[in-house]
Amino acid sequence: MASVIVNMRSMLRIVVVVAALACMGCGGSKATQATDATVTASQSIGDPVVALPNAKDSFKFAVLGDFGTGSREQYGIGEAMAKLHETFPYETVFTVGDNLYGSQRAKDFERKFEIPYKPLLEAGVKFYAALGNHDIREQPSYKLFNMEGKLFYTVKPTDTIKFFMLDTTYPTPEQYEWIEKELTASTEEWKIVVFHHPLYSSGGRHGSDLALREKLEPLFVKQNVSVVLQGHDHFYERIKPQKGIVYFVAGSGGKLRKGDIDERSGLTAKGFDTGLAFMAAEITGNHMYFNAITTDGSVVDSGIIELRKSVSTGSNAAAPPAKTQTTPRRP
Repeated sequence: MASVIVNMRSMLRIVVVVAALACMGCGGSKATQATDATVTASQSIGDPVVALPNAKDSFKFAVLGDFGTGSREQYGIGEAMAKLHETFPYETVFTVGDNLYGSQRAKDFERKFEIPYKPLLEAGVKFYAALGNHDIREQPSYKLFNMEGKLFYTVKPTDTIKFFMLDTTYPTPEQYEWIEKELTASTEEWKIVVFHHPLYSSGGRHGSDLALREKLEPLFVKQNVSVVLQGHDHFYERIKPQKGIVYFVAGSGGKLRKGDIDERSGLTAKGFDTGLAFMAAEITGNHMYFNAITTDGSVVDSGIIELRKSVSTGSNAAAPPAKTQTTPRRP
């Protein structure tokens, strides 16, 4: 009999706890929450590539990082980017820093940027640059980087998409105030942040910048950022979604650090550290398609990201759970 009473008391405690959780914040008020940016389809070994739809009215772009070496390898990536442009006519390239290595005189900008990407520049493709730790502070004045003299700035290619370009080499209080103000005021559905030093990376040489993460991640989560594009580590990596945000490292546009991805980090959804790569992406509606492409045109990672968006819910409703489906979308 005593054991029955104990069990009944335990059950009552459970009911009380559940009721309390269900009624937290009762009072009829509304709360703004956010769904997570999730990878709804991705390529795995042996699975077909998730193709870029190449839709007529979509926003198409490429991502390039750590590239300005003037080497044969960099020129090879430039050729692959030009080849892709023939069938996938993207109009914009975002750089995640280290745009030029070594000497950065006028002739270096020609040899390390203008010549490797000449077919794209002649086709009217616009490059928007973020600065890395190897970039001189005068780069914002270089016309073809479209920075208009600014170390941090925004790019709004459509009414629903905005890119926020940061300088993480010298993240001043002024810049933190600026990005908070810009993200808070932004009404665009797609908020994508671009910078050099990664908040999340499995790099053995550099890895995650924890100080930057402490400053920026809470703001990104609060202000509904869906995607973050980073560089610095010389490989390609797609990070497992972190707090509802999808992070990429795209730091092998001209330099490679072979075997530098540390799989023990537990962060890697997909990585490629045996060759150079750049990213091609396309946003249509609530979906961002992406391909990571090598010098020979092979696709080493691909998938579809679902937009992270605000939802208005009753205060007694639970936040949507994190979800990542990696089953490939087959043709």
